[in-house]
Amino acid sequence: MERPEAAAGGDVSLHNFSARLWEQLVHFHVMRLTDSLFLWVGATPHLRNLAVAMCTRYDSIPLSTALLGDASDTMSTGLAQRLARKTSKQVFVSYNLPNTSSSFELLVENRIKEEMQAFPEKF
Repeated sequence: MERPEAAAGGDVSLHNFSARLWEQLVHFHVMRLTDSLFLWVGATPHLRNLAVAMCTRYDSIPLSTALLGDASDTMSTGLAQRLARKTSKQVFVSYNLPNTSSSFELLVENRIKEEMQAFPEKF
């Protein structure tokens, strides 16, 4: 589901989409800001964790850190790093799904990549 919303000057863009992955309905919320991106992934409206990643000129691997939630849960930080590398933006990610299977996480990430290819202006 897509709702085209933008602030004056087009500095903020919202993009929502959903996918059924392994019998689970997963919702995605993307907020594109001027030089950053916020991505929320979940099945229910909760914000249990938040991570941020950004590229630096000192290392090819973007820096990342957990801002909220369990620091041992690396899905948000890893996804933020990969998206920061792909977009060259500061990326905030909140991954709120209970399924911790690496195969499921790959499905989620592939669905995000598909959406990025279909709607690059939203990312």
